[in-house]
Amino acid sequence: MIKVNVTGGNLSDKEKDAYVRRARTLYPERRIKEMDIKVVDGDYVDIEYHYDTAPFQRIRRVTGYLAGTLDRFNNAKKAEVRDRVKHDITVSDFEDVYLEA
Repeated sequence: MIKVNVTGGNLSDKEKDAYVRRARTLYPERRIKEMDIKVVDGDYVDIEYHYDTAPFQRIRRVTGYLAGTLDRFNNAKKAEVRDRVKHDITVSDFEDVYLEA
């Protein structure tokens, strides 16, 4: 259910439903939780969409591959991940760097 807020005029339920259908057609991959419809004059409207937060999965580049998890790696790739050397960057590495506006 998408909440529809109308300002600057009135819209019938049929018109609101048409705008909701249009939004779902235009943005099928996005979850719209709310719409602000501002009636500019009798013929034009400005629409602002408010999207629901989308869950995401962390993707890392591991040993040359993009991977979300390591469960699909074979034993050799798992050993490569386990044996890799991780490098740290310290603040002292950047002491001589100056930025000018």
